[in-house]
Amino acid sequence: MAAAKLSVLSAALVGAAGGLLLLSLAFPWWGMNFIAPQYPEGLEIVVYPNKLEGDIEIINGLNHYIGMKPFSEESFPELGYLSYIVIAMAIAAFIVALTRSKSGLYVLIAVFLIGGALGIYDIHRWLVDFGTNLNDSAPIDIEPFVPPIFGENRIANFTTFSYFATGAYIVGVAFVCLLVPLWKERKK
Repeated sequence: MAAAKLSVLSAALVGAAGGLLLLSLAFPWWGMNFIAPQYPEGLEIVVYPNKLEGDIEIINGLNHYIGMKPFSEESFPELGYLSYIVIAMAIAAFIVALTRSKSGLYVLIAVFLIGGALGIYDIHRWLVDFGTNLNDSAPIDIEPFVPPIFGENRIANFTTFSYFATGAYIVGVAFVCLLVPLWKERKK
């Protein structure tokens, strides 16, 4: 008995998920905006899968006063390899789409869930590290803090807004493109 195959529509959705994963690499995935009386227009850190952008130097200059270590691409080794993981996932999605493999779809969904959970954990881990490992000899003494992954926080006279950006939403749509075939193909 031959293994069950995905329908052509389901395979197309899995292929679309691969394309969306590749597209997501062109957009930021996460960011943080800092607003204070002296910066009413806000300062921003924007995180792509392979680089940091935004007002990094200004934010690092301000963070020095509270004893926070500086942000840099070198601080986050994940930026050196995350793009390759995303590309590998996209290639796997294309292979599953071409072979129309149901078991491949299940593996892709499992890897997506595990990868997503690890990604959220990793962001949280870095936020904890940067917010709680403050230099005791900093000019301004503040209580250690953990900014949220998503939402608002107040640190001294700054209000911070953490947010998922376009690339993260594209990855979310890619995941939905994998879930629809899972639902559509049940008991076929």
